[in-house]
Amino acid sequence: MEKDYIALAIPVFFILIGVELVVARLQRKKLYRLNDSINDLSTGSIQQMFGVFFKAASLAGYIWIFQNYSLFKIGESSIWAWVTCFILVDFVYYWFHRLSHEINFLWAAHVVHHQSEEYNLTVALRQSAFQQVFSVPFYWPLALLGFPPVMFVTQKAFQTLYQFWIHTRAIGSMGPLEHILMTPSHHRVHHGRNPIYIDRNHGGTFIIWDKMFGTFQKEEEEVHFGITKPLASWNPIWANFHYWVELWQAASKTRSRRDKLLMFLKPPGWFPKDLGGFQAPPPTGDDPKKWDIPVPRGLNRYALIQYALVMLLSSAYLFSVKDFPMAHKILGFVMMTWSMVNIGALFEGRGWAFYLELARLIALPVCALFYVPLGAPSWLAPALAVNLVFALPLFNLRSFFLGATERSPQPV
Repeated sequence: MEKDYIALAIPVFFILIGVELVVARLQRKKLYRLNDSINDLSTGSIQQMFGVFFKAASLAGYIWIFQNYSLFKIGESSIWAWVTCFILVDFVYYWFHRLSHEINFLWAAHVVHHQSEEYNLTVALRQSAFQQVFSVPFYWPLALLGFPPVMFVTQKAFQTLYQFWIHTRAIGSMGPLEHILMTPSHHRVHHGRNPIYIDRNHGGTFIIWDKMFGTFQKEEEEVHFGITKPLASWNPIWANFHYWVELWQAASKTRSRRDKLLMFLKPPGWFPKDLGGFQAPPPTGDDPKKWDIPVPRGLNRYALIQYALVMLLSSAYLFSVKDFPMAHKILGFVMMTWSMVNIGALFEGRGWAFYLELARLIALPVCALFYVPLGAPSWLAPALAVNLVFALPLFNLRSFFLGATERSPQPV
């Protein structure tokens, strides 16, 4: 129905990440950690691949309302219709985003974006696989007003693309623009876990909504990034499910059926009386430590090489997947997700990750053979087989994985 502007922008995203790395070096700032950035990119990749199966279904309601119940038929040729649609998309986004911080089941889908304890352009790509499922119904009134689906999807994509560049610490105040637009300074506040910053600055493109509805906070004290209860994991699948698990566990412990339901409808931090009542976010302190697990330098090199390969494969998958049979769509999703989960487990020093990594290196070229009849280059499987040579340095690191059953995190 429309161009996938997000997928088309992927090369630009990586160019800008490279630019930010150069600027950070010039500014003598440490904005990136390899394990954290790979985890950011993994969650974003899984979100994009998850959309292969559910994107069309999530838009079906909007299309159905537009075709059957729209009050007006807004033409796509009017520039004012496009401008109005963009403003309304941003207005709706503000309320969806705000409620995603104020209602537990929506926060469970949104929390993924806030888990990183760093703040850089890779964090912009850290997205929940499930958030789009919950967000689209908020935009159905635009279908009722008569904004065509193509116009809505295009403007929503542009609004999302705008938010990429504001995830940076390399840009300070932007002067008069701070009064109108969402800027890096405003959005740093939004990602802060300092009590003064929690649940502030929800706008997408414009900061005016926050100023109108009382959720604006200027950047004042140093921002400490992340969530109040750190994820403490590099597993992108656990990142998508951990808060759902916490909600389910809390709901199963409370005795009241009403409170079981309210666990999903109340704000984060709310608990029924029999579980201790509301729990306020803890103070962050002057120098909060970030969760990390030191790994050998050779493992960092290995993980970076493997992840670069996985990113190339997943990008090719996203650009070609519309022509794949369902079985091949599922196989590609499973292999890419397995790769990202396993690379995260390598960073955590999991003993089982060593063996699964060897299995993954063998499975990749075997699976590639299934895509050659669909137009994949004939050299893909042999190239992935050559990738097995990287198992040799991995064997040199086996004592790191097999020498201990559990790794103790060391804050940085």
